[in-house]
Amino acid sequence: MKSQNIKIGHRRRLRLVVLSVVTVVLSLLLAMPVQARAVTVTTSTKSPISLAVFVPCAVGGAGEGVALSGTIHDLSHVSFDGRGGFHLNVHSNPQGVDGVGLTTGDKYQGTGVTRSDSQGRAGGTSVFTFVNNFRIIGSGPGNNLLVHDNLHVTVHPNGTVTSFHNNFSITCK
Repeated sequence: MKSQNIKIGHRRRLRLVVLSVVTVVLSLLLAMPVQARAVTVTTSTKSPISLAVFVPCAVGGAGEGVALSGTIHDLSHVSFDGRGGFHLNVHSNPQGVDGVGLTTGDKYQGTGVTRSDSQGRAGGTSVFTFVNNFRIIGSGPGNNLLVHDNLHVTVHPNGTVTSFHNNFSITCK
């Protein structure tokens, strides 16, 4: 079950990274002459989710799978500044995500927020930041799973990466 959960989280993270990278690449490859005005597009979508997460600190440290379902709200905002620059912001959060422990029947809530920001300019520096706070909160003490990831990359026009960090942590409380 652990590998399945890693794949599910990895797919969602990969989707956000790919969306940001595609936006950067397209803006660089399809750079058009400078436009006189800025263009902004905002989208808001809600998607049902259903997934299983392993909470290692549940059941006194024995751990248990938790079946979760609910809705993920994604808010995307992209701006082209009219001078060849862009900024993309994606904000995702669970709404009404709850679940049940597959061993104990305990109730859980899925909370948190995932945010990614990309910005750059045709022929200029590109910056990507990704922050994920994913929490599975149990009904009793000692069975809360807290996942945090913070990724940042800066790439200059010649392809040199001048900043890269990835801080990832999993905590049980």
